[in-house]
Amino acid sequence: MAEITAATVKELRERSGAGMMDCKKALSENGGDMEAAVDWLRSKGLAAAAKKSSRTAAEGLVGVAVAGTKGAAVEVNSETDFVAKNDQFQAFVRTVTGIVLESGNDDIEALKNAPYPGGATVGDALTANVATIGENQTLRRAKVLTVSQGAVVPYVHNQTVPGMGKIGVLVALESDAGIDVLEPLGKQLAMHIAAAFPQALHADHLDQDMIERERGVAREKAAESGKPENIIEKMVEGAVQKFKKEAALLSQLFVMDNKTSIEDVVAKAGKEAGTKIVLKDYVRFQLGEGIEKETSDFAAEVAAAAGVKA
Repeated sequence: MAEITAATVKELRERSGAGMMDCKKALSENGGDMEAAVDWLRSKGLAAAAKKSSRTAAEGLVGVAVAGTKGAAVEVNSETDFVAKNDQFQAFVRTVTGIVLESGNDDIEALKNAPYPGGATVGDALTANVATIGENQTLRRAKVLTVSQGAVVPYVHNQTVPGMGKIGVLVALESDAGIDVLEPLGKQLAMHIAAAFPQALHADHLDQDMIERERGVAREKAAESGKPENIIEKMVEGAVQKFKKEAALLSQLFVMDNKTSIEDVVAKAGKEAGTKIVLKDYVRFQLGEGIEKETSDFAAEVAAAAGVKA
């Protein structure tokens, strides 16, 4: 059994939104296993959906850039938000995003060895940044989107400086429609993606392990209803289908009206433009998403209230 500390109670509380004592009980019931505790809280109706539970303390910047039918997104992490406001750090993120856009290569290891202005490599420039700024920094991930014709539209939420911020989104629209049609459509779709956090473009692209995990949570919830097994199976299947619909971008309801699917929004825009528009792909990088948190001074407060070791 994993040790239940103030830090683990705090992490579960922040991930789930559940109360402190509920978090402590969830960890106790599941041998200290964090993921099992999240599922246990969700099965009891005490936690938010998994798609809303990823809150991290990682800092830095997400950069996005586009050039016609190609776009690039890059995430560079730092230890504190203070570094994200540093001109040198911002210049590095901007330059690296441009390198990814120009090269079309989003492999991180290859990117580290790519030439950087001034004769060094990207990896060398990153090392120099660490030395001069005084904080550890990590080139975490990059992604390139392209279309044969149409546009890749960028959007930055919580923008720190132009093209960089907390959430970076790219939307790839394949079409022979003009930029006057594709750019505003792409901007609206990108804002939706930033807010709605889709897990995949299509339902059949969703991670199977994620679906099975949802199935397990739904089964545990349904079992508590006391209904016959055949009814429970229908309840579980209904919950899984609902999850798929809410997790896949094309079937999500547009945040602007909460009634039209994204697929229908794109189809309508194409009909009005007199030509087909295809939402080919998207990228959503949220700063620090999925990075394990570090313990903070808040642990002392949790320890005092929950009666566990800090």
